[in-house]
Amino acid sequence: MALKGWRRFLNKVMVIPQRYVLGIMGLFALGNSFTMRVCLSMTITQMVLHVEPGEHIIGETCPDPANDINSNNTSNETVSVVFTGRERYDWDEATQGFLLSAFYYGYVFTHLPGGLLAEKFGGKWTVGFGLLLTSVATVLTPWAVTIGGAVGLFIIRVIEGMGEGPVTPAFVLLLARWVPPSERSRFGAMIFGGAQVGNILGPYLSGLLLADGGDWANVFYCFGGLGIIWFLFWVFLCYSTPNSHPYISDEEKEYLNKNIIASGLHKKLDPVPFKALLRSAPLWVLVLAAVGHDWGYFTMITDLPKYFSDVLKFNIKETGLMSALPYIAMYVSSFIFASLCDLCVKKKWHSIGTGRKIYTTVSSSVPALFIILASYSGCNRAEAVGLFIASMAFMGGFYSSVKINAMDIAPNYAGTCSAFVNGLAAISGIITPYLVGLLTPDQTIEQWRIAFWTVFAVLVGTNIVYLIWGSGEPQWWDDVEKYGYPENWKHGPLTKRAVDGEKKVVYPKHDHSPVSTD
Repeated sequence: MALKGWRRFLNKVMVIPQRYVLGIMGLFALGNSFTMRVCLSMTITQMVLHVEPGEHIIGETCPDPANDINSNNTSNETVSVVFTGRERYDWDEATQGFLLSAFYYGYVFTHLPGGLLAEKFGGKWTVGFGLLLTSVATVLTPWAVTIGGAVGLFIIRVIEGMGEGPVTPAFVLLLARWVPPSERSRFGAMIFGGAQVGNILGPYLSGLLLADGGDWANVFYCFGGLGIIWFLFWVFLCYSTPNSHPYISDEEKEYLNKNIIASGLHKKLDPVPFKALLRSAPLWVLVLAAVGHDWGYFTMITDLPKYFSDVLKFNIKETGLMSALPYIAMYVSSFIFASLCDLCVKKKWHSIGTGRKIYTTVSSSVPALFIILASYSGCNRAEAVGLFIASMAFMGGFYSSVKINAMDIAPNYAGTCSAFVNGLAAISGIITPYLVGLLTPDQTIEQWRIAFWTVFAVLVGTNIVYLIWGSGEPQWWDDVEKYGYPENWKHGPLTKRAVDGEKKVVYPKHDHSPVSTD
C-alpha cells in the first residue's frame, strides 16, 4: 500500500513529461559514454614517449612554438612536460592506432545482441547494465595498463566497447516506444546529441586533468566514476515503455498510446524477421550511409586530438580546448537541423524520406568539403581549427537523418535494425584509427592530407548511394499483419500466426496499404 501511495504521489508531482525525463537522462548517458570512449585519444598523447625529429622540415611538419620559447630561455629551466611517477610507453604510431581502435572491436561485437536483448527485456536494463560495465572497466583502465601494458589496455578497451555496443540500438528502441514520429528528430538530437556533450567535455576536461604533468589515470577515474553515478539515477527514473512506467501521468500515457505507431507498444512481437530484414534494400543502403558517416566521424573523434597535438603542435591544454570546439558547433547545429526537419515534416513541406536525404547530404558531403579544405590550410592553426569546426557543425544533421532512419523503416524492430546498422558501421572505428596510423608514420601534413582525402571519398560516395535508394517509409516486413507480403515474396511466412488456408494478403508495389484477396 505504501508503494502504491508513493507512486500516486509521484504521479501528481511529476510536472515534467516522462518522455522528457528519458530524453534528459539519455543525453547524460550518451554524454558520459562518449567521454569514456574518447578520453584515450587525449591521454595516449601523455602515455607514450615522444621522440622529437632532429630537424624541422619546412612544408612537411609544423614548427613547435615551445621550441622558440626554449631557444630564448637563458636560464637552466626548461619548458618540457613534467613527468608524473607513472611509466611512459614506447608505442609507435601503428600501435597507438591499434589501441585507439580496440574499443570498436567490442563495440561492433555486442551491437546485434544488444538490440535483441533490448527487444526482449526492454531498453532500460540493456542501456543501464551496458554503461555500468563500461564505467567499471574505465575505472580499472590504469590498473590494466600497469599490469599488462599495451595488451592490458587493448583488452580493457574491448570490454568497454562491449558495454557501449548495446546503447545505441537500445535507445533507438526506447525512442520508438516513447516518442511520436513528429517529435523524433528533436528527441534524436537531444539524446544522441549527448555524444557531442561527451566529445566536448571529454577532451576539454582531459586537457585540464593532464595539464602541468597531471596523472593520466585521473581521467579514467573521473569519467568512469560519473558513469556509475549516472546508473543509480537511471534505475529509478527511467522505464522501457510508457505503459510500464509507474508514475507517468494518465494524460501523457494516453497521448503516447494514441500517437506511437510501434505495435510492440501494445502487443508481443513476433521473432525478428531476419529472412526479410537481410533482403531489405533500404536497410542495406542505410548501412552504407552509416558506414560513410562513421568513417568521417570516428576519424575526427579518435584522431583529431593527435592532429592538433602532433601536427599543429598545440600543447595538451590547448589540444583539449581545440578538440572540444568542433563538437560544441555540432551539438548546437544538431538542434537547429532537428527543429527544421520536424517543422517541415509536421507542415508536410516534405516527406520523412526527403528530410532524411536532405540532412544526410548536409551531414556527409558538406563536412567532407570542409575537411579537405582544412587539410590544405597547412600550419595555419586558426584556419585549420575554423574549418574543422565548420565540418563538424554540418555533421550535426546526422541526428535528423541516418541516426534515426531505422525508426522510420522498422518502428517495431528498431532495436535490431539499429544494432545491425550501427554495428556494421562501427567497423569504421576499427579501420580508421589503424589506417590513419599507417598513413601518418611521420605525422607530416602531406601524409595527413592523404588520410583526409580517404575520408572525403567515403563520405561523398556513400551519400550518393543513400540519395538514390534511401527510404523513410515503414517496410512491409516490420508488420506483416498490417502491410501483408509483397507479390514476389517466395521465402515462406515470417510470423507464427501464418498458416495454410489463411486469407492471403499481397503488398502492391509503391503502396503500403494492405490489399486482401480471397
